[in-house]
Amino acid sequence: MTTAPRNSSAIAAALRRDGFCIVRRAVSPALVAKVDRALARDFEATAFSRGPFYGERTKRFGGLLARSRHCARLVLQDVILAAVEELLLPWCDSVQLNLTQAVALHPGALAQAPHRDQDMWRGTIGEVEYLVNVMWPFTRYDADNGATLVWPESHGAAALAAEPAGDPLVATMEPGDALVFLGSALHGGGANRSDAVRRGAIISYCLGWLKPYENQWLVYPPDVARDFSPELAALVGYRQHRPNLGNVEGRCPSLLLQERMEWAGAEDALRPDQAEMVAAHAAEQRAAQR
Repeated sequence: MTTAPRNSSAIAAALRRDGFCIVRRAVSPALVAKVDRALARDFEATAFSRGPFYGERTKRFGGLLARSRHCARLVLQDVILAAVEELLLPWCDSVQLNLTQAVALHPGALAQAPHRDQDMWRGTIGEVEYLVNVMWPFTRYDADNGATLVWPESHGAAALAAEPAGDPLVATMEPGDALVFLGSALHGGGANRSDAVRRGAIISYCLGWLKPYENQWLVYPPDVARDFSPELAALVGYRQHRPNLGNVEGRCPSLLLQERMEWAGAEDALRPDQAEMVAAHAAEQRAAQR
């Protein structure tokens, strides 16, 4: 259940087997400290959530890429992102960022209801994986301050079971570690019985043809995303997903990031099987016109 942070295939294998894994020292604690400091004012200014699921002693806010430039290094952590793509690309052409969310559990926070994040889409259960989550602790996570609880082997087809087998694992971690888990894995935040605030962030990736949890295009409009690297801009939605999904005027939305946009008319963006079928049909039509 614990994998080497340099091996994306080992991470993917652990996720297929257990539904989750903890990657030790996935990034440096110094980087995490920079992110935590950059978000300190936002943590202070954000009101407590409303409702028992978000947690009435919990603070949450999103759009982390616009709040701290250091967050991009978490989103683009190469080993974890490679594992995400290995797991999700069988069901999509490209993955996208589902959300970035900072979370602070204050003393007295109750344990969150166990849930599976894939259920937000109401798709087929047990056959497709829709997303992969990554929990990045900014402070130590332990049983007293509300570390994430995750049920081993509760993922995939096991999500069809009425009750999970066994007890949850407490994801004890230090800053720099990462808890990676599938959207089909049963999990929930623990109760904060300590006298300290537990802070961290959730970064989530999903299939590129799904509607993401966080509206990336409004959170990162062109004037913000223009400063992102091409890889990061693609992850937040400035990339067309074949066939022709997420286009602007029939073109890839990355054109919106150019200083001078030149629209040359709509252009096909099809999967290979679709392109072959359409080309064959067009050839038949041309032959019939001769």
